[in-house]
Amino acid sequence: METQVSATVVQSPDGRPPKADGEAAACSRHFFLAACLLTLVNISVVIYIRVIMHEQEASLNKVTAENQQLITSRSILQTQRDYLNWTLGAILNFDTFPVNVYCPQKKCQSCQTGWIQFQEKCYLFYENPAPWKTWPQSREFCQNKTADLAVIHNLQEQEFVTNNTKFYFDQWHGYFLGLFQTADKNWVWVDGHNDTLQYWVTDKLQTPDTNGTIYALLIPNRNVTANWNRADNKFENKFICERKALI
Repeated sequence: METQVSATVVQSPDGRPPKADGEAAACSRHFFLAACLLTLVNISVVIYIRVIMHEQEASLNKVTAENQQLITSRSILQTQRDYLNWTLGAILNFDTFPVNVYCPQKKCQSCQTGWIQFQEKCYLFYENPAPWKTWPQSREFCQNKTADLAVIHNLQEQEFVTNNTKFYFDQWHGYFLGLFQTADKNWVWVDGHNDTLQYWVTDKLQTPDTNGTIYALLIPNRNVTANWNRADNKFENKFICERKALI
């Protein structure tokens, strides 16, 4: 009598036989390797992008620095050009430029010896002993030095000239400025502009002869904003010359 062996075959829902465990394991390994490879590729791409960005940033910084250096160099050149133009303008004021006076030992200076620089101007405070000069004589003296009587433009300049004047002789004497009164009673500076500062003394020091032109002089040792007084064309005083600085 033969013994019969029966077996039950289990099928998948779609009717196909199930995959073997080995095949499933192989698929898992392939998927893992693919995932690892993709991760490595992503990492490589990120590293590459970061390297490129770093190089671009370094290049941009270099270009920015070079551009800033060019801007600085341009500014320096413009400043040097302006100084040269200013110096040329100052030199052209002379019919014959006194090289030995301005450039002793071949090194140029802004002002002649005895003149004082303030901002872009040179000032000569005439301190010679008496006899001094009338306003017309004072202006002629300044013009012979390629200058003119001082013109006050603002409070800072007024303070400068006041601080460099000294009391002498009496309370009526002072230093002539480049300011005079016209026939229509306007006060005009020698450069042609009307005076707007009006730093006149508050007390009446003297009454000038009104038959001629009236001029302004600065009285030392007085309030800086109230030290101008009037003088006629016969009154002799010291004075202040002014001209452009050379450099």
